[in-house]
Amino acid sequence: MAVIVSPTQLARELTGSPGSPPTPPTLLDVRWELTGPSRRPDYEAAHLPGAVYVDLETELAGPADEATGRHPLPDPEVFGAAMRRAGVRHGHPVVVYDGGLGWAAARAWWLLRWAGHEDVRVLDGGLAAWEGPLSSEVPRPPEGDFTPRPGALPVLDADGAAALARTGVLLDARAGERYRGEVEPIDRVAGHIPGAVSAPTGENTAGGAFRPAAELAARFAGLGIDADTEVGVYCGSGVSAAHEILALAVAGIDAALYPGSWSQWSADPSRPVATGPEPG
Repeated sequence: MAVIVSPTQLARELTGSPGSPPTPPTLLDVRWELTGPSRRPDYEAAHLPGAVYVDLETELAGPADEATGRHPLPDPEVFGAAMRRAGVRHGHPVVVYDGGLGWAAARAWWLLRWAGHEDVRVLDGGLAAWEGPLSSEVPRPPEGDFTPRPGALPVLDADGAAALARTGVLLDARAGERYRGEVEPIDRVAGHIPGAVSAPTGENTAGGAFRPAAELAARFAGLGIDADTEVGVYCGSGVSAAHEILALAVAGIDAALYPGSWSQWSADPSRPVATGPEPG
């Protein structure tokens, strides 16, 4: 099943063009900025017609805590209520988008898939790539019926991530300078999980859109990954790592998410830290 949708294809589905599904997908606007203000005012000013705003900090993540990281997985009941408010239904397609970076949209995609919704896609390139009409009307869709059933996608805890770095491939989706330990603008310790491989999320895209599946497969093959490799991904707090997992899915590769990521790992002084360009 497709995990991304082009702006052109989405426009066809929203207008009911021949060959499109009989009813348009449910649209979720999940614009978000790391350490920035809420993007809800931007949503209210202009969004895809019919899209409902979902807040990453309060609906796609639980309360921050050193024991769980800066963006732990949300309580399933809280997440389910947010999805039903947005009109999400079992068996009905969902398309999520953000401003164009793709991190927040991928987080929403991953959570819905993890919670048991099978038909979820990310708008490739996000709002920045959309050339269709926009609306300032805030919709009030009928209440959805989606009830999360967590566990449909694999997750790792800190110990599982450490083990996978030895037995499979653990990807670090952060910028290379953070992986190498040269800078750390957010978390208390710089560096990476020993054995993890640097794979910056930005290298999955070109011009704001995902690279073709063959290019992504070649990129991950260069990192030691093929269809049979056990793969895990982490980042700073489990958001951009979802984007890496989405890129892996485009390439036909399954991967587990370490939700606590570096914010959880580095908060525990007993856990080892590696620095430099090599896995360590």
